[in-house]
Amino acid sequence: EAWDGHESMSAEKKAFYEYHSCVMEPWDGPASIAFTDGKIIGATLDRNGLRPSRYYVTKDDLVIMASEVGVLPIEPERVLYKGRLQPGKTFLISLEEGRIVDDAELKATIATEHPYAEWLKRNLRQLESLPEAESPAPLRGEDLLEQQIAFGYTVEDLKHILDPMMKNSAEPLGSMGNDTPLAVLSDRPQPLYNYFKQLFAQVTNPPLDAIREELVTSVRTVIGPEGNILDPKPESCHLMSLKTPFLDSGQLAKLKALNDGHMRATVLPMLFPAKKGPAGLRPALDDLFRMADEAIEEGARILILSDRGVNADYAPIPSLLAVAGLHHHLVRERTRTQVGLVVETGDAREGHHFALLIGYGAGAVNPYLALDMLAQLSDDGPPNEKLAYEDAVANYLKAVKKAVVKIMSKMGISTIQSYRGAQIFEAIGLSKQLVDRYFTKTTSRIEGIGVEEIAVEALAHHSRAYPQREGGLHGLDWG
Repeated sequence: EAWDGHESMSAEKKAFYEYHSCVMEPWDGPASIAFTDGKIIGATLDRNGLRPSRYYVTKDDLVIMASEVGVLPIEPERVLYKGRLQPGKTFLISLEEGRIVDDAELKATIATEHPYAEWLKRNLRQLESLPEAESPAPLRGEDLLEQQIAFGYTVEDLKHILDPMMKNSAEPLGSMGNDTPLAVLSDRPQPLYNYFKQLFAQVTNPPLDAIREELVTSVRTVIGPEGNILDPKPESCHLMSLKTPFLDSGQLAKLKALNDGHMRATVLPMLFPAKKGPAGLRPALDDLFRMADEAIEEGARILILSDRGVNADYAPIPSLLAVAGLHHHLVRERTRTQVGLVVETGDAREGHHFALLIGYGAGAVNPYLALDMLAQLSDDGPPNEKLAYEDAVANYLKAVKKAVVKIMSKMGISTIQSYRGAQIFEAIGLSKQLVDRYFTKTTSRIEGIGVEEIAVEALAHHSRAYPQREGGLHGLDWG
């Protein structure tokens, strides 16, 4: 049942749902499920009400429920009342008591079985409540240009993506059609994001209207270890609650400083040595996975993957490769539920990039380089269009949120928690070995490049940002 934006819901019921959102994602459906244990018979509908479930109750105590009216011939005069299952509601018959249990009564009983509100108050941490921490100042001048080139930014990214998102709090609109070649066929280095295409709802999963169905859409999320839904206890909600998974640099600094005994964050580098060439990427990924295993053994509950620190000696590991690879490594090691993953990256800048990072396991993302660029974009704009840096960041992150919600809704998913780790993408132009190891179970009908080729593309940008000869630094590509 959608609860996050439900203002009239009782405090006990809302606490019950908030607690359980810490141990499992919402049930988007579409599905209507009937169940029984011999003592009760019931049916429940998904939170969005995407399946028909209608029922008749007759005067002689017969209950008929089906997806359509008229599955059995019933004379109208026999019908006591009729109705339908509503989104997120439960219809229950107690055979022992011989009565229909109302949804409100049922949930009121369940919601008061444990002191959920007290558990949340004592254990669930809010990011806003953490003490302030110092974050790096935005990069300027040549330092910023080096990072932009190293991460493959183009003039098109600045003018046609970041600038409109900063000014309008929304992704720019463009005409249909794409005349650029597939990433695997392009003669230019491509971001790894471009090798993936979004899937969308077909036949059974209806897409959602995220704007008009705002009551059921939510970007609220939690990060940290996951508890056991079958064993309710206070520790299961000892997590960090975020109003949105898209963080500014100040919010990320708070997470980096987190060390309260129960919840500790550890920063892991997403870098590989440039001097080792393309052969250096795979060992760097193995080192990243090993450091993650060690951090978990030492009690870390939030792993922050960061590619800050790119310089002449170190190139960035594509954040999507690092996140997806670590996510599946931890799944194979059976430790994925012990930690939350946060990404601090310079390569994410548009909605598709953030959707991929969330879809492959990231709990939150800080696009620090895109945010640094907003300061320069705002300063360079016309005097009548200048924005304060804080406003520019807020507008950009709002645009990212709207873009990801739109992408989720095309697949019929209404909450970011349900989308996290769902991998609703198809790879185009990645080798089977690469997909099996780092993007396990992702559909890939057309094979192509492997880890070494990804490293070559990353190093192509890096060598332009840090040329061997003096005075070799040039401006951004046009895109």
